[in-house]
Amino acid sequence: MNAHAKKIKSANIITLGCSKNLVDSEVMMRQLAASGIETKHDDNAPADLVIINTCGFINDAREESVNTILEWANERKEGKIGKLFVMGCLSQRYRDELIKEMPEVDGFFGVNDLNAILSNLNSPLRTELLGERVLTTPSHYAYLKISEGCNRRCSFCAIPSIRGKNVSKPVEELVAEARFLARQGVKELILIAQDLTNYGIDLNKKRQLPDLVKELSNIEEIRWIRLHYAYPSGFPLRILDIINNNPKVCRYLDIPLQHINDRILKSMRRGLNGQQTRALVKTIRERVPGIAIRTSFITGYPGETTAEFNELRDFIVESRFERMGVFTYSHEENTPASKLTDSVRPAQKAKRASQLMEIQQQIAVEANETWHGQVMKVIIDRKEDKLWVGRTEFDSPEVDNEVLITDASNSLKSGDFVDVRITGTAFYDLEATFPA
Repeated sequence: MNAHAKKIKSANIITLGCSKNLVDSEVMMRQLAASGIETKHDDNAPADLVIINTCGFINDAREESVNTILEWANERKEGKIGKLFVMGCLSQRYRDELIKEMPEVDGFFGVNDLNAILSNLNSPLRTELLGERVLTTPSHYAYLKISEGCNRRCSFCAIPSIRGKNVSKPVEELVAEARFLARQGVKELILIAQDLTNYGIDLNKKRQLPDLVKELSNIEEIRWIRLHYAYPSGFPLRILDIINNNPKVCRYLDIPLQHINDRILKSMRRGLNGQQTRALVKTIRERVPGIAIRTSFITGYPGETTAEFNELRDFIVESRFERMGVFTYSHEENTPASKLTDSVRPAQKAKRASQLMEIQQQIAVEANETWHGQVMKVIIDRKEDKLWVGRTEFDSPEVDNEVLITDASNSLKSGDFVDVRITGTAFYDLEATFPA
């Protein structure tokens, strides 16, 4: 018997990074559970096996991953846990270096090494269970990863070199997975990928996101479908009519734009210029009135001048995005942008990011004030102290606004869809009462 497989009765999966990693961890947990291994997620309790699913995308994420490995390696040395495995993006990208520097780790595995991990545990890959997962999210929502990898070659991004080319899951497999999730009580599906826009292009040489969403909306138990991480270049405009006309599809779109200046967009290899970006945003708003657009921007990109930053700032002011995040540029090894001079000082990058987020906070406050007194439908996520916390169709879990609800009826529970009346605002969040 493989030494790693001895007496493995419990496993603790630690997930770092994005929701795509979370799905990978959930798939892993289902396979381990089928082998009779008790699984926990992000638990500090001792276990026979700890598996850290790492992120290696940007510097802060890499530091968090390394620090987490070191913490659990120390637990391993002190005999508080059994075996320690590391998987995911950091392990895929820096496996050789990690093996040399962290001998306490019993095994390093990449992003697509599920079978290798199971083999190390003398556990077979149960192909009939692919598409099944142990949910780590609240039972009423789940992420549905519709493809792996990315064909884009953005100058600042290392993901294609880590996760490979775009590989789409067939529609029928995703529908089957969504039906499994619905049987577990899931009511909200959050579609994720490195690039939703290119979904299906490797299968049938056409973008199939609209077709997939239509099929998923036929599942009776699914009430909301939400779209994350669409790429602006080549965006399938057909999906806008579905968002506008299908009541199950949230009027919400996560579409990272990254910048608006022509020179920077060209250097970033984003595939469209500033005018085309503005036209796309205009089209989205015209064809889906009332949509909430979530986007993200990078400031401090190599060579970004004050004028170029001001152009980005003005674009944010005029566009009034409902949800927005800002990242400061950092060099990623073996990317085209890493060959450029990182000319913007760190302090200046941070200052520019703060300026953009101050603008966004004011936009959010003003937008929230327009909801005062109105009735909105929310999904209830959880209870905190005496308040229930919910979300509107314009908000995704973890990253967006929340609705803080006073329940006069004492009847709410997680997963409920209810109408609430907005009574106030708290920066990015709303305050409400139930019944409406």
